[in-house]
Order: sequence, then C-alpha cells, then structure tokens
Amino acid sequence: MAMDQIAATLIVDDKPNAFDRAAADARGLWLDARELASKTGWQLKPEGFCRGELCMPLPPARETEFSRKDGDSTLLNFTALADAVGKPWAADAKHQVWYIGTEPAARANALRTRKAPDFELPDVDGNLHRLSDHRGKKVFLLAWASW
Repeated sequence: MAMDQIAATLIVDDKPNAFDRAAADARGLWLDARELASKTGWQLKPEGFCRGELCMPLPPARETEFSRKDGDSTLLNFTALADAVGKPWAADAKHQVWYIGTEPAARANALRTRKAPDFELPDVDGNLHRLSDHRGKKVFLLAWASW
C-alpha cells in the first residue's frame, strides 16, 4: 500500500537527520530503508533491526508493524523500533519532526554517576564554554525562559 511521501527530520542520538523520503501514519514514522541505513546506521537484516553488532529481533507475526513495501522501496517504522527497545519518542507532526530519546536504563545509569553530560553554550558575549572545561570545579548554571 503506497503512503503519501513527506520530508521529515528524525533526531536520534541527539543528531538531526533530514529524510527526503518518509511517511507518517497512526502507527508511526516510516523511513526509507536505504536512507535510514546511510544516515543512522540502522538497517533491516535477517536477524532483525540492526545497528552494527546490536540487533533487535522482530517479534514473530509482527513484521508488518516494522517493515512494509512501498513500490520498489522498503519502509521501516522507526518509532515501532523505539517502542520495542524502550526508547521514548515524541512527534511534532505539524513540523514533521520526530525525536527518539534515551532508554530509561541509560538515563538512570547517567544519574547514578552524578556527572552531568558535557554540553557547550555561549555566554552573553557569544563566547562558547564547555562544561568539561570546568571539571573538578564548582559550576553554577543559571537558566531562564521568557515564557
């Protein structure tokens, strides 16, 4: 069954990936298999959804939830994969952006280490500062929002 093609952005591993060939329906975000493999490393193999040596076998009799033919291409449901491996995700269908988060176990492990992830932000003068530049020192972060 052919689906209406859209352009979409998938943010995974905190990296935005622009897809020229995508489709969205009530079951999730479907991405062209070749484009998904080249941009994120995730691909469909006989073992299941794989990225490098990590493979998530597809549940028997549920393959159609994860993969479908669309003309001469294969579309893969990346949000179904996120659900299957316990990664939270959010969609902004209006702007055609999907975000795949970190699974709860990885977030919990990061909290146990009590180390903030490294990030880089500009100061009021536009100079960039990395949190890692201040390791071992006390750092006070102040954030605000206008809303």
